[in-house]
Amino acid sequence: MPTWEYVTTPLMIHSTAAILNNWGSDGWELVQVVSGPEGGLVAYLKRPVGGGDSGAASAGASAAASAATAFEGGN
Repeated sequence: MPTWEYVTTPLMIHSTAAILNNWGSDGWELVQVVSGPEGGLVAYLKRPVGGGDSGAASAGASAAASAATAFEGGN
């Protein structure tokens, strides 16, 4: 039985496809999109543990941090 790892990331309405395509290229599969606690959208993604290389995981985490900053109105 596969073991999964999960990640959440905010989605900006003007770049939703680009955000999801970036995560998808790192092996992440979209599970669900929900309204965030402060408004906006949050994507829940999953992939099998070991499903991507460690560089991809770091890139994904970096992308999530950048998206979160932009989502919260930061620079």
